[in-house]
Amino acid sequence: MSKMSTDRPGRFSLLLLATAVLAACQPASGDEGDRPETARAFPRADRPVAGVVSNEFSNEEARDDRNEATKVMDLAGIAPGMTVADIGAGNGYYTVRLAERVGAEGRVLAQDIDDAALKRLGVRVERERLDNVSIKPGDIDDPRLSENSFDRIFMVHMYHEVTEPYAFIWRLRPALKKGGQVIVVDVDRPTNRHGIPPKLLFCEFEAVGYKLVEFIEKPDIAGYFARFEAQGPALKPDAIRGCDQPGA
Repeated sequence: MSKMSTDRPGRFSLLLLATAVLAACQPASGDEGDRPETARAFPRADRPVAGVVSNEFSNEEARDDRNEATKVMDLAGIAPGMTVADIGAGNGYYTVRLAERVGAEGRVLAQDIDDAALKRLGVRVERERLDNVSIKPGDIDDPRLSENSFDRIFMVHMYHEVTEPYAFIWRLRPALKKGGQVIVVDVDRPTNRHGIPPKLLFCEFEAVGYKLVEFIEKPDIAGYFARFEAQGPALKPDAIRGCDQPGA
């Protein structure tokens, strides 16, 4: 039988020691190590987020068959001369249709966090000669929009994928002109199934200082339509109270 030395640790003991040291260096469950530093002053969202499977909700022909963009733009009151941001623009389904609606005197800013999608959209904008469209990358907790610039900000079938909603819409708020509105189109189902229950959507926007102006169930556009306006002074990040998932 082999004899274990008593004056130095064996290999198994060293392995346990190394494992303990490594574990001490890892972010503990529930700490802020998995979040952008710029988002940590805001509440953590109490909702799962499904992985992005596509930057395009569905093919454009199917969406045009149900006249989706026209119906949403009509509900949002999009008119010639307006300045509009398309957040999560993807391949540009709304970008190109908004550009046509606002006309030569209007402007559309297409934003996404997917560089490859923005490159493809840039090619499309050049090909279709959309001189009133600009393209800009954003961050997961900051849309990076200029202050007091937009009559409408669109978030179509993408808000449920925002991992830092409180930071994101707090930083989005100053970009609205007086009377400007945020337009959300999404689906009433859990966030991990590529949708967001309306109750949770309303709560997150209200927590950051928005009021709900209108909500319409729209089966004909495969979802619902909601619009919000900023209300009162902006809250400080540490004064924002996060929302619980419905049924939690």
